[in-house]
Amino acid sequence: MGNSVQDDAASAAEIEQAAGRLIAGGLVAFPTETVYGLGGDAENPQAIERIYAAKGRPSNHPVIVHLAPQADIGYWVRSVPPQARLLIDAFWPGPLTLILPRAAHIPDAVSGGQDSIGLRCPSHPVAQALLREFARLKPNGQGGVAAPSANKFGQVSPTRAEHVRAEFPELLGADLQVLEGGQSEVGIESTILDLSRLEQGVGPVLLRPGHIAGAQLAQVLGMDIASADAAAPRVSGSLKAHYAPRTPLRLLPRAELLKQAGLAAKHGQRVAAVLFDTAGLPMQESVDWVAAVRDPKLYASELYALLRRLDRGGYAHILLEQPPQDSDWLAVNDRVGRAAAAFYRRAAPR
Repeated sequence: MGNSVQDDAASAAEIEQAAGRLIAGGLVAFPTETVYGLGGDAENPQAIERIYAAKGRPSNHPVIVHLAPQADIGYWVRSVPPQARLLIDAFWPGPLTLILPRAAHIPDAVSGGQDSIGLRCPSHPVAQALLREFARLKPNGQGGVAAPSANKFGQVSPTRAEHVRAEFPELLGADLQVLEGGQSEVGIESTILDLSRLEQGVGPVLLRPGHIAGAQLAQVLGMDIASADAAAPRVSGSLKAHYAPRTPLRLLPRAELLKQAGLAAKHGQRVAAVLFDTAGLPMQESVDWVAAVRDPKLYASELYALLRRLDRGGYAHILLEQPPQDSDWLAVNDRVGRAAAAFYRRAAPR
């Protein structure tokens, strides 16, 4: 696992330049502890439109607003329920997004037209420095940066600055500034918890699993966390197919993966096979065995960088061993399941 900040982290001058770019309605890619974000002024509909256009993102798919520590949450929402205060005190700054009722003066572009809003406070120091400087430059001191992951819509999220540059070469320079911040430590997107319907009698609902588990949220709140329901707000990363490499990816039990790798080798297809145990597997010219770590948090931190590396390998397929099904692996299974769903109708190696 890499460190959140390295010696090449953005300088104070670069952060000031980036904050000025945001004030002017431009785009900035910046590191967080989860993944790199593609940011614009959350109160500027034109800036948000630029985010959607750059990503090729549907305009009804919400983005998350990132706030600096000690930001005034009440500026962004109609009300701050006590459950939100408990979770903010316990987990912010950190990889937790809260869905709350959106204040009327905040553009609904950040919410895909919904009356809710997703808020989080990242822990990465470069992100915090950018958010503080941006808020300082705003006339009312209230600065929020709308930022989905800095990649084309539906593709693998970036966990290093070079991933962003490779994703948006056409925007670099005049249209996009990329801030360095080393490897994202968590490596997958934030946990999303819906608290927007408490006044309607709907309790906390987990809309996207992440580094912070539902059991941790339940412990702080002293109440159960429900699973996503049909009436839940739309949120980032909730589509069935998401987080996908360009190389067809299949998620398989170990025995089936070994069978498919053998068929690929037989027919001369070059594949990458990612398994938890590669000891004793036969050397095959067209199959690259890749060993995966058994720790779910370390697996998550390395997942997207691995998929991006394999995506550049010229493989016909990426074969991924199905992770364990216990609760510790919930977030990982969510991401790899959605990545594989993008290819579920495509042919297997034969």
